Amino acid sequence: MTVLVFGGSSQIGHFLLPRLLAGGASVLALSRHARTSEPGLRWLQGELPDAVPGELPVPAAIISFGPLGPFAQWLARADFGSEPPRVIATSSMSAETKRDSSVPAERAISRQLRDGEQALATACARHGAPWTVLRPTLIYGAGLDKSLSPIARRALRTRLFPLPAGRGMRQPVHAEDIALAVLAALACPASAGRILSIGGGERLSAGAMFARVRQSLPRGILPLPLPAWLLHAGRRVAPKKLQGPLQRLDADLVTDNDELERLLGIRPRPFRVEAEMWFPAKG
Repeated sequence: MTVLVFGGSSQIGHFLLPRLLAGGASVLALSRHARTSEPGLRWLQGELPDAVPGELPVPAAIISFGPLGPFAQWLARADFGSEPPRVIATSSMSAETKRDSSVPAERAISRQLRDGEQALATACARHGAPWTVLRPTLIYGAGLDKSLSPIARRALRTRLFPLPAGRGMRQPVHAEDIALAVLAALACPASAGRILSIGGGERLSAGAMFARVRQSLPRGILPLPLPAWLLHAGRRVAPKKLQGPLQRLDADLVTDNDELERLLGIRPRPFRVEAEMWFPAKG
């Protein structure tokens, strides 16, 4: 089976590609940067929606971890003959959690995600291709995320870890659990035509989540508590890119995994973290 993966060098791709190869798949993976191919894995260099080489084998499945809009544009123009591929893509729970944000840029992100999901469904309908979209919560685990890993690495440099007093609940999901959900969806016809939320196996407050990240680091990282009154005051003077995250510290950003577990049999792990998770794996 040939599988085409967009975003193969992403944090989810880091865990997915070895499992596809171990299962005997022939993998074509697209990255914006040149990478070295290996037996069973051919790396392509390019960026959607245009830079995809022609004359590729028709894939049995296509998996995308990148922006939905460009992927849907490429998919709408692709020619798969009489054998439409199985399509799996990731979106984000921000499609819902930022829908009513007071920050216009965040509402735009939410709308862009939902528009991308709809464009993907429309492109797949054109081909008669079954599709599934996964909406993860906050992703961690490969050191490639832009949320918790940069905070942890900054703390190691400065020896200081800010601990905001956030009461809102969080549900971080490990990138490997999303990769497992992708594999399960490929083998589950009943998941076609569905948008499935996927959160981690544990809910904890935002404050407790940050505290657990600090506890995973080597000793010598001093905690810097940020009380609620200070955070509320800071919202008025914070840069625009921080206003949304500060406002959501007391909001619950969680999801229900019941449908995921019922259809795919995936039960994501609890939030148990170690220092090496905050750094990209070598090689």
